[in-house]
Amino acid sequence: MNIKYSKAEDILLLEISDGKIDYAEEDGPIIIHYSEGHKPVLIEILEASKILTSALESKAKINKNTVLTK
Repeated sequence: MNIKYSKAEDILLLEISDGKIDYAEEDGPIIIHYSEGHKPVLIEILEASKILTSALESKAKINKNTVLTK
């Protein structure tokens, strides 16, 4: 897997495989590019800093509210 980030565009690219892209599906700020065999090749996260910051804040809240038991 190869990961690239464009600060100028605020896009995170996750290259999952070297396959040839056949089509893409977009769901909000996430675009998944697929091969002809319907396997993910590339994931684009638009507005990456906003999305990842929100995800990390949510994770921190979950961890803060989790009670650990033995």
